[in-house]
Amino acid sequence: MKKIAIFVDVQNIYYTTRQAYSRQFNYRKFWQRICEQGEIVSATAYAINRGDDSQIKFQDALKHIGFEVKLKPFIQRSDGSAKGDWDVGITIDIMEAAKDVDTVILLSGDGDFDLLLEKIKWDYAVNAEVYGVPALTANSLIDSASVFHRIEEELLL
Repeated sequence: MKKIAIFVDVQNIYYTTRQAYSRQFNYRKFWQRICEQGEIVSATAYAINRGDDSQIKFQDALKHIGFEVKLKPFIQRSDGSAKGDWDVGITIDIMEAAKDVDTVILLSGDGDFDLLLEKIKWDYAVNAEVYGVPALTANSLIDSASVFHRIEEELLL
């Protein structure tokens, strides 16, 4: 049975599905789809912790589905901008997991991950699949994926 590791850039998926469709991603339906393809050996969702009640409920729902939720604090800078980036954490975790699985699935549209996917495909001979909103996913990320899955109607709430 194929071993699968899932990595979710929660903020990216939230904002891209909201911008493109004014809807939210259906994590439960996604989980069911992936379970049909093999054994999920790890699933991690990377989010920013703002500490509000709706966010806590969402994180609890992800945990109930089967995701490990990793949180970073929300940082508001003095100039009004905000910081909360998981790119390095996601990269490290994918590099580690790629050694032990057949498929890495990344949910993100962020083109910064293109080199990472190229590297793990080359170094570990894994399939690197990406789920993203077509109009809001970097072409370089789509091109670096073994398979690009469009987030559309059937994966939305």
